[in-house]
Amino acid sequence: MTYPDYANLKLDWPAERVLRITLSRGSANALDMQMHRDLADIWRIIDNDRDVNAVILTGAGKFFSGGGDFFDLEPKIVADAEFRAMMWKDAKDLVRNIIECNKPIVSAINGPAAGGGAVGAILADVSIMARSAKIVDGHTRLGVAAGDHAAIIWPLLCGMAKAKYYLMTCKPIYGEEAERIGLVSMVVDDDKLEETSIEVATELARGSPSAVRWTKYAMNNWLRQAWPLFDTSLALETLGFTGRDVREAIASHQEKRDPNFDPDSHV
Repeated sequence: MTYPDYANLKLDWPAERVLRITLSRGSANALDMQMHRDLADIWRIIDNDRDVNAVILTGAGKFFSGGGDFFDLEPKIVADAEFRAMMWKDAKDLVRNIIECNKPIVSAINGPAAGGGAVGAILADVSIMARSAKIVDGHTRLGVAAGDHAAIIWPLLCGMAKAKYYLMTCKPIYGEEAERIGLVSMVVDDDKLEETSIEVATELARGSPSAVRWTKYAMNNWLRQAWPLFDTSLALETLGFTGRDVREAIASHQEKRDPNFDPDSHV
């Protein structure tokens, strides 16, 4: 199978039949439009690649991914309805294609994973997190609903009470707490993350392909069943980019201050 020459996705083979995807863009591996689309589309290629039996998804440097590139994406989403619709479609494709990819996916969460950058980290079939890494869904801080992936998977993983608390407050979750509440499969010392992810992916790659893939397919029916929840959350996130709260959030980010949202909003 031939893969495109991605600008910001680095591909290598750390073990037999194990493909590793490394998010690599700037210091925070933030997603611009092209990187977001490439990350959504690559799972379709992997699904048909007979040489791949397992996948590792990780980030370059000190970040897994800082989420959407704030200065590249957010102003366009606010100002341009057509661009907003494109992002809505790409966000759906990213979640759907990860769920439908028949190969087991292992995420190696090496550093901060935020917002849209946490999609692959959380939706992976096995999520392995470095002890010092953190996960944060910053959507409400941005003035929009948590729509990228959270509604479809967080309540299943850590329960409704924890999911609501962390998604509505945008508080960060570090490795040990993420494992304790069930948000990730396991936490390991930082210097063991790469080794552990390769071990787990290799074990999956050496297993019965049909048994592993069909187990994933059956289990993911929980997510297919929850698709209307995700569809609603993503639509509300997209709608939020037309409101005044997101404009205040962008201004506060640029001015390095806390946002001053209207407490009397009747939305």
